[in-house]
Amino acid sequence: MPEENWAGNLTYRARAVHHPGSIEEVQSLVAGSDSIRGLGSRHSFSDIADTTGELIVLDRLDPDVRIDPAARTVTASAGLRYGDLATALHAEGWALGNLASLPHISIAGTVATGTHGSGVGSRSLAAAVAALELVSADGELRWIRRGDADFDGAVVSLGALGIVTRMTLDIVPAYDVWQTVYVGLAWSTAIDHLDELLGSAYSVSLFTNWADADIRQVWRKSTADDAPAELFGAAPAVGQQHPVPDAPTEFTTAQGGAPGPWHERLPHFRLEFTPSAGEELQSEYVIPRRFAAEAITAMRELGPRVAHAIQISEVRTFAADSLWLSGAEGTDVIAFHFTWRKDPDLVLPLLPRLEATLAPFSARPHWGKLFAGTGEQVRSLYPRFADFSALRDRLDPQRKFDNDFLRRIVDRGVRRW
Repeated sequence: MPEENWAGNLTYRARAVHHPGSIEEVQSLVAGSDSIRGLGSRHSFSDIADTTGELIVLDRLDPDVRIDPAARTVTASAGLRYGDLATALHAEGWALGNLASLPHISIAGTVATGTHGSGVGSRSLAAAVAALELVSADGELRWIRRGDADFDGAVVSLGALGIVTRMTLDIVPAYDVWQTVYVGLAWSTAIDHLDELLGSAYSVSLFTNWADADIRQVWRKSTADDAPAELFGAAPAVGQQHPVPDAPTEFTTAQGGAPGPWHERLPHFRLEFTPSAGEELQSEYVIPRRFAAEAITAMRELGPRVAHAIQISEVRTFAADSLWLSGAEGTDVIAFHFTWRKDPDLVLPLLPRLEATLAPFSARPHWGKLFAGTGEQVRSLYPRFADFSALRDRLDPQRKFDNDFLRRIVDRGVRRW
């Protein structure tokens, strides 16, 4: 049976899919192949992981979770899901600084595509990487550590540099989170108080269809019991909420202001449930936060033209980092995420108009989501793209880890933000 991604919008063309049981087997597979890629939890909607060669899935490797309390790091298999790593960390009194909305995604794929959570003081999940173990094109193992010359280029790598087998991540002492959902916040009020709103808690997400006068939901996740009785005129929701209208609420993490462990509140969805049947497509665009109010205003003007294709859209923030291909390289950002209806004929024609609306704000598309921009357009958004191309030339001169996505997108180009 053909291998598909989670949403079923992409069928992988690989001639073989391998599930090695050891790092040594990964090394052997890479050394013996002329074309090979890593495949994570299959939650990418773009063809970033696709290949006509071979695929390696790390789901059968030993999780190998090793906590270093003195260094405040954890080292684990790169194929481990974030939710599973979080459970192991919490049991030992440790935590990650943030999590994405889904705990079901693998460490390697999440990091390679620059995926993130939310919070004005939180960086992308990739920014927590302190070191990574890479199987390079010759099958040899190498560790690349924070501070090494290649490190900032090797973390968000699009899978272009090799197969990442283990990662070391920064950790912090375990903490509790209080989650409250608010409804009825007018967009006009939100824009007037945008910085206060987005910075009002450890993690804040706004859910909208861009056509309504009100924000449908505000998810406020705090590390203190400080939920206000009203949030700029919005009231706490009654009962459990799901971002998507009429979707089953039992899939979502506990709300109503009840405290709980960090890994059971920071994601929007519970690890023990698959949050949906994959009946969706996704896009996301990351914009320098200094353009936030202007970009929101532009999206609200566009909203009536695209709302019919949107199930829900989420607005989040995250902080600047130095990773060359990160959406937040060099600047604090705001991200507009789109959960579309699962109808490519409806959605794909809308993307050029959407991207033209956001282009004045230097919008970077998420590597693992659907976007329409050309390689030249995308490359121009990353000042260090030429450096990444040079790093790729050194680590994979024969293009063993190449695929159509990389051939289409990755090349040289520079534009300063």
